[in-house]
Amino acid sequence: MSVETISTEHIGTERRVARIQRETSESSIELSINLDGTGTSDIDTSVPFYDHLLTAFAKHSLTDLTVRAKGDTDIDVHHTVEDIGIALGQAIKEALGTKSGISRYGDALVPLDEALVQAVVDISGRPYLVHSGEPAGFEFHLIGGHFTGSMIRHVFEAITYNAALTVHVRVLGGRDPHHIAEAEFKAFARAFRLAKALDPEVTGIPSTKGVL
Repeated sequence: MSVETISTEHIGTERRVARIQRETSESSIELSINLDGTGTSDIDTSVPFYDHLLTAFAKHSLTDLTVRAKGDTDIDVHHTVEDIGIALGQAIKEALGTKSGISRYGDALVPLDEALVQAVVDISGRPYLVHSGEPAGFEFHLIGGHFTGSMIRHVFEAITYNAALTVHVRVLGGRDPHHIAEAEFKAFARAFRLAKALDPEVTGIPSTKGVL
């Protein structure tokens, strides 16, 4: 059984910044984000294709992201990849703070050559993921020889649950597993970018309940 310690820090009252340190018997993670950044990233997860995906997420969501992670990748990349998704979700939730003034909703349709993916994000406070359309066999493919396609859904589950987001990701077309996975992350990034944006026309919390 893993022994886990987590510390979070919400830095300041105006800057939407957070830092996560997560330690288990399976992985060690240090992660920081700035939701109002420029898309700058400094990422070393020890899983090369995951570095590529997280770099794309940072770039296209305009989120500054730093990740340092080590884990039992000699066994499988699963623990390290999923644990980073958990930490990223926790950081997003922490950095969003009260969610006052945000647009809340975002959607994007992103192509990558033959692949096409739609993503919709609601910063709802209610974790829910709908993920569909990956072609048969995608989950078994080793992308780059080390990253199993099934991990894409695991990452979205980890982020969605820990950030308390409602997320829909639909693969509308695609053949190359690399293109499909990257288009999924880029579409999610673009939708999240719109949802987290501060809208000058929004006063307070964008919910009739007064809380998200």
